[in-house]
Amino acid sequence: MSDIKRHGTPTGGGLPISKAVEADGWLYVSGQVPRNEKGELLAGSMKAEAELAFDNMVKVLETAGYTLDNVVRVGVWIDDPRDFPEFNKVFAARFSPAHAPARVTIQSSMMCDCKVEVDCIAFKAS
Repeated sequence: MSDIKRHGTPTGGGLPISKAVEADGWLYVSGQVPRNEKGELLAGSMKAEAELAFDNMVKVLETAGYTLDNVVRVGVWIDDPRDFPEFNKVFAARFSPAHAPARVTIQSSMMCDCKVEVDCIAFKAS
């Protein structure tokens, strides 16, 4: 049986989730929204919100010792499907064709006042 390591587990109030959970070389990153370092949601264009959500995802990956090159799947939730082309440009700038992950994109009402949320699964051989 492998060890399970939790990254960014909350110590106070808020949501009872870890930012990521790692097991057997797999890293499962929880949904990241366009929240700044003060914890405030950014209300802006899809481009600005997507960039910040991806920045947050990258920080979680790096804290656990992973990079975007380790990402095998990305989950995307967007509030308005008309924003998809703008989101896709941000996505394409983050992932090279050689390291393009699998992806699912879903139109969904958000749990907070934002346009986008992203999560991912990454793998790194031991």
